[in-house]
Parts: sequence; C-alpha cells; structure tokens
Amino acid sequence: MRRTREGLLAAAAAVFVEQGVQAPIRDIASRAGVGVGTVYRHFPNRAELVVAVYRHQLEECASLAPELLAKPIPPSEALARWIDVFVEFLVTKHGLGVALQSEDPSLQTLHSLMLDTLVPACGTLVEAAAAAGEIDRRVTAYALMRAVGNLCILGPGYDRADAKDMVFRLLAGCRATA
Repeated sequence: MRRTREGLLAAAAAVFVEQGVQAPIRDIASRAGVGVGTVYRHFPNRAELVVAVYRHQLEECASLAPELLAKPIPPSEALARWIDVFVEFLVTKHGLGVALQSEDPSLQTLHSLMLDTLVPACGTLVEAAAAAGEIDRRVTAYALMRAVGNLCILGPGYDRADAKDMVFRLLAGCRATA
C-alpha cells in the first residue's frame, strides 16, 4: 500500500513536470503502472494528489529560510536566494502558478498549504531585511510572494528566464530608499 502510494506520487510528479497539474489522471495511472481506480483510492480528488506531490518540496523550501538567515550574508541576500528557490519551484511546476491563483475550491488546500508553510518562512526573511534597513518596511511576505507567483505564470513569449528577470526587478523595487 505504501509502495503504491509512493509510486503514484513519483509518477504524478513526473507527469506534472511534463504536462502540468491538470494532466489526465489516466496518464498518471499509466506512468505508475496501475489503474485509474487505484489513483482515486489513494487520492479521492486531484487537489489531494497535487498537495501530496508538492508538500515535501514546500517543506524543504520553508526550511531553507532559517538556514539562509544563519549564513554570514546580508538579510536581503538571504531573501533573494530564498526567492530564487521559490521561483524555481513555481516555474518548473507547469500550471502550478495558475492553480494557486485559481478560484477552484478543490485547490484551496494547496493554496492554504502554501500560505501556512511558505509565508511564515518568507516573513522571517522579509522582517530581517527590513530590520537591517535593506528593504522597504512596507513590504509584506504575503504581498511579495503573491507578486512573485504572478510573475511566474509562464506562457507563450514569457518563459523561465523572463520570470526570473522580472522577479529580480521586483526585488530591486523592494529596496529601502534613503
């Protein structure tokens, strides 16, 4: 049972990278070598599957914040490094940015998990950078992450490099002014 679940999560992660979070469940089942019913026995709906796939990655991203703050680097640099990891997470997960912005109630669990896990982590970095006078004190973790998330919705003529460039510009705009 546990091996089946792990196999489903690995298959779903691979399919999500290739096709996005709205990929057909039958493709995930096929990749895992099981029937569609097996997928639904473990994950009654798509949102539960998406959350399960990304939970570990979210926790890793959150745990990076205190590690960066412990390094002998300016807090704004720690924030920028953390945001780079967050951007990489968003842009490599096709459709995740759109899913997070969705009004679809079945995806609220994912949105809540992101908020509950990542906003406090980002908040420690934002607060440290603001306390050091490196970023504007009016910047909040939630607003910053929401802006980053919006900038990471890829599409025709707007790719990973464009998203990274725009996030870099966003962070430059967050700097404290004299």
